[in-house]
Amino acid sequence: MREILPVLGGWWSARIPFGLATVVAVSRSAPRDPGAAMAVGPDDEVVGSVSGGCVEGAVLELAQEAVASGRARLETFGYSDEDAFSVGLTCGGEITVLVRPVTRERDPALGAVAESVAAGRPVTVATVTDGPAPRGATLAVWPDETLGSLGAAGLDAAVTADARGELAVGATGVRHYGPHGERREDAVSVFVESFAPPPRMLVFGAIDYAAAVARIGDFMGYRVTVCDARPVFATPRRFPPGVEVVVDWPHRYLAGTGTDERTVICVLTHDPKFDVPLLREALRRPAAYIGAMGSRRTHTERRERLVAEGLTEAELARLRSPVGLDLGARTPEEVAVSVAAEIVALRWGGSGVPLAATAGAIHGATP
Repeated sequence: MREILPVLGGWWSARIPFGLATVVAVSRSAPRDPGAAMAVGPDDEVVGSVSGGCVEGAVLELAQEAVASGRARLETFGYSDEDAFSVGLTCGGEITVLVRPVTRERDPALGAVAESVAAGRPVTVATVTDGPAPRGATLAVWPDETLGSLGAAGLDAAVTADARGELAVGATGVRHYGPHGERREDAVSVFVESFAPPPRMLVFGAIDYAAAVARIGDFMGYRVTVCDARPVFATPRRFPPGVEVVVDWPHRYLAGTGTDERTVICVLTHDPKFDVPLLREALRRPAAYIGAMGSRRTHTERRERLVAEGLTEAELARLRSPVGLDLGARTPEEVAVSVAAEIVALRWGGSGVPLAATAGAIHGATP
């Protein structure tokens, strides 16, 4: 939907009702991913696509009906192997599409969502697709505010917490709840769509531990880059598919790379000639997490070098070293779990203490 939001925002601002169809689930081959959208506006103007041409005619009619009736519908379309082949797929499948009417009164957050996306501000939109909650009801969730409602305060609270988790990794998908947000029930289906690029994980040092950290970072939804100055180690075949591998001096690469408050930086080079200039750069730029591998002795010596380089105590306090939580990890894969656990704990304010040793709500308050 990101591509058509400028048009939708214009219709919304002009108080022009329109029908919006969004792919919320797919099976087998799919011409479009969940989140793909098509809208039908004034004079039957169509923007966007939900299937690359296979079912657009039927969706057009459903969108017109939704505007006329004021009711949302959830429809599943199967498409044949021939239809799939015509849009570049090898076999057919199914797509599930939510078709709903959109007006300024029904969707008070759409204008703010469009403005946020245009400005590059992350936002998640949660929409009820099925269940006793009002189908088509929406709730927009930013890191620090919400707008709209799904019809019940408990449902809003549960979805807000989950939506912020999805937003942190740029994820989109369907979640299930009870009527009042109960997490072990599936009476209500909610499509959660994040408008944010996946956060970056920058791994420096192409060693075995880096391969394991890159793998778990990819699993967690990060866009992972591994950087090492040594071409013999920095080879794509040593890392999972989809992980970017860069041959460059770490501090030089980082200096030319953008980071933000969601970026994770893992320094696994374990060599002062790489570590010190790299950490000097990292600790002076935006990042959610900066961790460095090494023994306590290595950390002490590295810290002394960074102090000599002019870093302040406030800057040094951002460094997580030795990297990871105390899990007793030994293998690269276990160390990667330890690092991932520390990243999650830091993101959400977790203590790292076993849940069995704590009391109160497991998830706690959402920051």
